[in-house]
Amino acid sequence: MGNTKITFIGAGNMAASLIGGLCKQGVHAHNINASDPGEAQLEKLKSTYAIHIFTDNQLAVKGADIIVLAVKPQIMRQVCEQLAVAVTDQQLVISIAAGITSDSLIRWLGVHTIIRCMPNTPALIQQGVSGLYATKAVSTQQRKQAEQLLSAVGLAVWLENEQLIDAVTAVSGSGPAYFFLLIEAMTEAGIKLGLPADIAAQLAQYTAQGASNMACQSTLDAAQLRQQVTSPNGTTDAAIRAFQQGGFNQLVETALRSAASRSQELAQQLSE
Repeated sequence: MGNTKITFIGAGNMAASLIGGLCKQGVHAHNINASDPGEAQLEKLKSTYAIHIFTDNQLAVKGADIIVLAVKPQIMRQVCEQLAVAVTDQQLVISIAAGITSDSLIRWLGVHTIIRCMPNTPALIQQGVSGLYATKAVSTQQRKQAEQLLSAVGLAVWLENEQLIDAVTAVSGSGPAYFFLLIEAMTEAGIKLGLPADIAAQLAQYTAQGASNMACQSTLDAAQLRQQVTSPNGTTDAAIRAFQQGGFNQLVETALRSAASRSQELAQQLSE
């Protein structure tokens, strides 16, 4: 990202992950600022990455090309209204807060160069996926910069419709928990089948990891991969039929629709 200057407002886990990913990509620490009221967290970032740290948000954003808003949604309005006097339309603002619309950010900050981003928790280990939406005021160069920034912690995909952020939240933002739930259930079932708890957990965890890697690396889609390991009337076929008879696909759709609906509700509440 060359000499692009980036300021993080909020120095929590996601900000720390992004900063770590940027440094691994070769972004110079002197081009990165972080601001947060928590001095212990700031000192940890400074000692780890040698970045500049601030407790004053207005000072931190001065001269920044990109401002990453990495604070909790509940305090976003307060933070933005305090920053409004210091931010200009020449700066790109990227929000990673769930539920805060671009219209709200524009209203609170007074600038139009806004990108909303919905990352997920595997970004903490540089294996995340993020959905991005940019307002019309964002330039092609700024879109490229945002994509490079989020690519530091995984895959970045663009959305042309901001409302699709709710679907991204349902599929990938909340998605890791669904897989954790399946791993939990498989582990418990393995224990009931007689496996020691630690072995059941390892079998479930590493099976999930291996299947995920295959799905990401293969040219075949998930349905084709499933069919390859499902011999007619075999053990896998018996398990798959049990899932389907229990309404598995419909249950997943209902769950994701519930997550998307709740995302819409929270967005409305937080934007008022």
